[in-house]
Amino acid sequence: MARGIEGNEISTPKPASLKKTSSSQSKTSKTQNQRSILGFFSKKSENGDAASTPSGIAKAGASRAMGTAKSNLTTPAPSSDAVSSPPLSAFGSSTVRGGRNKENEGFVVVGSSPSRKAKKPISYAESEDEDEDVLKSLSVNAANGPARKKMRVSVEEDSDDEFGMDAEMEEAMMEEADMDDFIAPDDSEDEVQVPMKRKRQQAATKKNTKTATNSSPPPAVEESDDDEIHTPTASTAQQWTYDPDNVHPIAILSNPQASTKKQVDRKIREKVHKTEPEARYTWLANVQDADRNPIGHPDYDPRTIYIPPFAWNKFSPFEKQYWEIKQKFMDTVVFFKKGKFYELYENDATIGHQLFDLKLTDRVNMRMVGVPESSLDMWANQFVAKGFKIARVDQMESALAKEMRERDDEKPVKKTKDDKVIRRELASVLTAGTLVDGGMLQDDMSAFCVALKEFDRDNLPAFGIAFVDTATAQFQITEFTDDVDMTRFETLVAQIRPRELLVEKSCLSTKAKRILQNNTNPNTIWNHLKPGKEFWEADTTCREIDASAYFESKDEARTNIWPTVLEDAREKDLVMSAFGALLQYLRTLKIEREIVSLGNISWYDPIKKATSLVLDGQSLINLEIFANTFDGTTDGTLFSMLNRCITPFGKRMLRQWVCHPLVHARKINERLDAVDALLADQTVTDRFTSSLSKIPDLERLISRVHAGTCKVQEFVRVLDGFEQIEYTMSMLREFGEGGGLLGKLLSSMPDLSKHLKYWKDAFDKQKAKENAVLVPKPGVEEDFDESQETIDDILSQLSRYLKKIQKEQGSAKICYRDNGKEIYQLEIPAAIKSVPKQWQQMSATKAVKRYYTPELKTMVRNLQEAQETHGQIAKEVTGRFYARFDKNYNTWLEAVQIIAHLDCLISLAQASASLGAPSCRPKFVDSPRTIVDFEDLRHPCMLNTVPDFIPNDIKLGGDSPNIDLLTGANAAGKSTILRMTCVAIIIAQLGCHLPCASATLTPIDRIMSRLGANDNIFGGQSTFFVELAETKKILSEATPRSLVILDELGRGTSSFDGVSVAQAVLHHIATHVGCVGFFATHYHSLAAEFSKHPEIRPMRMAIAVDDVERRVTFLYRLEDGVAEGSFGMHCAAMCGIPKKIIEDAEAAAREWEERLQMKHTAEGNVAAEVGLGWCSDLAELLRGDCEGFDARGLEVLRRAVEAM
Repeated sequence: MARGIEGNEISTPKPASLKKTSSSQSKTSKTQNQRSILGFFSKKSENGDAASTPSGIAKAGASRAMGTAKSNLTTPAPSSDAVSSPPLSAFGSSTVRGGRNKENEGFVVVGSSPSRKAKKPISYAESEDEDEDVLKSLSVNAANGPARKKMRVSVEEDSDDEFGMDAEMEEAMMEEADMDDFIAPDDSEDEVQVPMKRKRQQAATKKNTKTATNSSPPPAVEESDDDEIHTPTASTAQQWTYDPDNVHPIAILSNPQASTKKQVDRKIREKVHKTEPEARYTWLANVQDADRNPIGHPDYDPRTIYIPPFAWNKFSPFEKQYWEIKQKFMDTVVFFKKGKFYELYENDATIGHQLFDLKLTDRVNMRMVGVPESSLDMWANQFVAKGFKIARVDQMESALAKEMRERDDEKPVKKTKDDKVIRRELASVLTAGTLVDGGMLQDDMSAFCVALKEFDRDNLPAFGIAFVDTATAQFQITEFTDDVDMTRFETLVAQIRPRELLVEKSCLSTKAKRILQNNTNPNTIWNHLKPGKEFWEADTTCREIDASAYFESKDEARTNIWPTVLEDAREKDLVMSAFGALLQYLRTLKIEREIVSLGNISWYDPIKKATSLVLDGQSLINLEIFANTFDGTTDGTLFSMLNRCITPFGKRMLRQWVCHPLVHARKINERLDAVDALLADQTVTDRFTSSLSKIPDLERLISRVHAGTCKVQEFVRVLDGFEQIEYTMSMLREFGEGGGLLGKLLSSMPDLSKHLKYWKDAFDKQKAKENAVLVPKPGVEEDFDESQETIDDILSQLSRYLKKIQKEQGSAKICYRDNGKEIYQLEIPAAIKSVPKQWQQMSATKAVKRYYTPELKTMVRNLQEAQETHGQIAKEVTGRFYARFDKNYNTWLEAVQIIAHLDCLISLAQASASLGAPSCRPKFVDSPRTIVDFEDLRHPCMLNTVPDFIPNDIKLGGDSPNIDLLTGANAAGKSTILRMTCVAIIIAQLGCHLPCASATLTPIDRIMSRLGANDNIFGGQSTFFVELAETKKILSEATPRSLVILDELGRGTSSFDGVSVAQAVLHHIATHVGCVGFFATHYHSLAAEFSKHPEIRPMRMAIAVDDVERRVTFLYRLEDGVAEGSFGMHCAAMCGIPKKIIEDAEAAAREWEERLQMKHTAEGNVAAEVGLGWCSDLAELLRGDCEGFDARGLEVLRRAVEAM
């Protein structure tokens, strides 16, 4: 039974009745047609002698048959080509498919999917013997007699499984009174077209009421109860008739055999896919996990299910094979390999049907949907994108390999029913955070799977974290004790953005969980592992690593040599436990050995205070470094502006650069020198870009080569990629003679030519690209050459045998013809009558007949077994090639990293060149005071979207005050000034030019921001609470070399509370912290409060006000002074607020302002002139409490008193 592209199965034909002509004819027709049905659904005879095996490959076949390769060739079986076709009336109103191909004019079933020309039906089911009938001796066909020659059902070439009806349906059909023919179901949305010639023939037959000529039954298809397929059918072919003279709506004709058909339907069991799984499997009604915990229990594990012993006894062999795997992956969609298809069963089938409209049908006692093998990656991607885990179960042998293995087994045992099912095993499990196949990865960025362990250490949160990018096999580990706000932890999460999380069940604090939820995507996968059992302790991890020999040396001693980073972390319990959880999880996914054994492990520090500018998690979000706050995409972000890389691994390295900008002036200037050199001479950029623009993702692919899962075409692309790198570097070596960062990179590139020399003549690259097979050159692999010679010898025998037959029969037209799996059939012209009787006819047309001779059958069988053995050897050769390539993994990785480094530098150079005028190289100076000085600075991320952006001068520190107190009207551009300054500093310390006339600054060690109004409703945190929590981090972490941005602090509470908090915070950071930055506010009283503060300068955004029209024109210029007001009433008018409301609001505002001024005058508060902050500081000094004062703070206080 054939399956369509979307997994739709062609429906099994159901019996129907034709109009009877006489009782005798009816009785005869009924009897003969009933035999035809039984013959079609009965099992094939299993008698027959097995084909002999050539002595030259018998032992090789036995040893190679255990492999996993699946041969496309099997022992020949009779074809479906029929000598003559039965009249159409014999099939009721069924449509005969096959189009113009007259060789297919036998019995063919109409499918449920739209018809296509020359579409052959596919026999697709897994019998008890798992296609063994195809591999039996061809002598069985001869025993079936001439009846076989009348009509045969074609078997599609690539099909490994056959579908049919089960015993219950056969019994029901036996009891049916009228079974004169088959009626093909008509459940396709597109009407199947019938050729006009056949329509006329059908009409004539019906008009003359002639009895259809009985045909011999088609060959029996072996079927097992294990693999019955039931597709919903609802044929309407006989319910309609066409009358050209009738202008009225067509009415449905009554079916004279309706009552008889209903009787049959009662005896056919209800379709499985129409029933719920709980009705067939009672243990699904009350689900329990493997430990017998019901749903809702605190320890319930949704990944497993308990199947009671009595259920196993009732399973068919195929059901048992399926549930043995599925019981451990109930939270995973399992794709089960069946022939050329992958199938989903039960709840997985329901998911596929509901989400993607896959055709729902039955197999055995299970509902099922299927997809073609060739489109597995596409469908797996769709499921993964929806947040599902995907498990792939593969067939570990072909039907021919299974037969060869069983035949050559040294200790044959009596086969049970279970042994007749093809061996299948779990191949891999795919999740969004652990994808390794490049075709399934959605982008070039890393997707991390993170395991984290939290522990309370002296009332402070401590974390052990291990994460991996499975596509590149890069592990990173870290352990640290965090502050109470979990700043380092939040920064790490914001930097890596996990796709999948592994946490200890019930061991994660609420605060850590909240940080994870707020900084990850909604579709991030959470895995709650059982402590100890699945989330290993540190000592368990160490034992498992040693026992599994992931890092075993290649010498005779076979000692375990751990990677240096992992060895150094051996005594750190938290990080080793996290690494153990990650290792255990990857083991369940069947990918841990291929990834861990590379030993690609490094230590990760989310806040590299010593070497990089610290951007905490909140700043990465506020400054829109990787995602904008509008829709979460990369549009308008700093990374998208800088990212001009042409290689995938270059893009990933650039992201790490942006997370950790440089902090040392020497290293920054080195990078800027390289950028200037690239801008001065475009030769390197042009050659690099033109040569490597189409290079594949080598960093990911070399890890696939190490795992042995790389596709042949991808391996060829890897070799071509490194050859291209070698060629490109040879052109750029002349630039490596100079000094600087660029020269160091070019001169440090390893010599790839000596490693690539072997691969130039190792195998035929053209055949590898075309046929996806690594064919070694003669003399490279001895066993491959011997196997190929065996095949060539058999092919020579076939060629000589054909010439012999041509000579004996006296015709040069005799040739070989393949028909599906039936290869090398002798095609004899029909005019030749002198065919020996011992020849077995396989198929025929009007012009030719096709035969197998005893000698030919033996040679074909020998050829098939030799090809099966050769396929296994070819796989072994491929593995050897991969292993040879992997020996130089460190060299290949070093070359990739150097190319990535060059790609990042070129990206910075191209970003610098795109800034327009004016642009400049930033100048870094060494000064005791922090300096940030930009002239005519434009926002780097708005250059393309806002061409008329108005530049501004930024002066912080140095000869100017450290803090700018920024006031202005609503929407005047204050937040833009704040973000622009931060982004410019990040770009400068990355080593890129800036869009300004001049830039002078000292390296900034940390950027801390408090922007926007955000709350955390689910965490029970108000807007004001979030504001103060972020402000607390700034006050505790900021240094004199930090840049601090505070935007409208205090707006989340009452005016008096808000202004009080803002005043105290501003005084503290300006007097005691000493950092540079901006303090944007609408509290204009702060300007008067700090008017004489030596480290605070009042600044405002310039506007033009029309009081008559209540209009505000924003000039977007930063200038000295204090804004006259926030002009909220003007903004209200511009937004369309009713005029009456605005007038009332203005009157109320004037009244409040007058009252406040009168109160202030009456109190005569001296602190209004001196400032409450200064009064507080003086009081502390007089009390002798000097803990909050350092030399710099005292100097600021002295200058303030002097100014007074």
